[in-house]
Amino acid sequence: MKPLLLGEYVTTPAYGQLAATPYGRLHSYDLADFLARWPELHEEALALLGDDRIHPTAYVHPHAIVGDDVIIGPDVKVYEFSTVRKGSVLCAGASIGFNCEVTSAFVGEGAVLGHRIGINRTIVGNRAHLSAGVTVAAIAVSADMSAPAREIRLRTEGGAYRCGTARFGAVIGDRVQTGNSISLGPGVVVGRNSQIDSGVTLAIRAVPDNSVVTAPHTAQTRIRSRNAEVEEMLP
Repeated sequence: MKPLLLGEYVTTPAYGQLAATPYGRLHSYDLADFLARWPELHEEALALLGDDRIHPTAYVHPHAIVGDDVIIGPDVKVYEFSTVRKGSVLCAGASIGFNCEVTSAFVGEGAVLGHRIGINRTIVGNRAHLSAGVTVAAIAVSADMSAPAREIRLRTEGGAYRCGTARFGAVIGDRVQTGNSISLGPGVVVGRNSQIDSGVTLAIRAVPDNSVVTAPHTAQTRIRSRNAEVEEMLP
C-alpha cells in the first residue's frame, strides 16, 4: 500500500503554541499512522501546553461550548451555538461559525467553517473555506452504528488505501473551497486548491489537487410516477 502523506495535503502549524507540539510534525505522518496515534499525540500536546491550551487572543462566544481537552490557537474565533469537543485542535486564525459541531478534528491556520458545519475525525488544511451545511461523516453505515467495526478504505491513484480504523471522515486540503449542502465521508481526501460544488456527496476516494467536483445539475433531475413507472426528464 502506497503511503498517503499528510504533508501532501495540509500545511503544518507555524504560528502560536502548536508549532512546538506533535502537531508541528503533522506533515511527516502517513494518514493511517496519524489516525492510530492521534489520541496519544493529542495528550502529548496537552501536556506540553499546560494552562496555555487556549491562547489569550482567541474569542469564544459565551453561548459556544468548548471541551476540556480542546486546543485553541491565537486569534481563533468560535461563534455562538457552536460546539468544539473531544480532542479537537483549532489553529491560529481559524474561524468556527454559527451552530457548528467540531468533534475530534484538526482545523488548520486561517481555515473557515461557515455555519451549520458538522465535521468528525477530520483534518482541515490552511485557509480552507467550508460553506453552509457541509457534513463530514466518520463511520460507515452498519447494523450497529454505536459500535462501528468496518474499516474505512479509499481509492487513490496508487490503488486502495486502508485507513486502519473504523472512524475517519476526511482530509480537506489547504485552500479547498466548498459550496453548500455537501456530504463527505467516510474516507475522503481532497487535494489542495480544489473546489467542491454545492450538492455533492462523496466518499471512499481521493481527489487530486486543483480539482473541481460537481454534482448532477438540477436540470438533470428525473421524476418518475410510482404507479405508472413513467420517467420524465425535466426541461
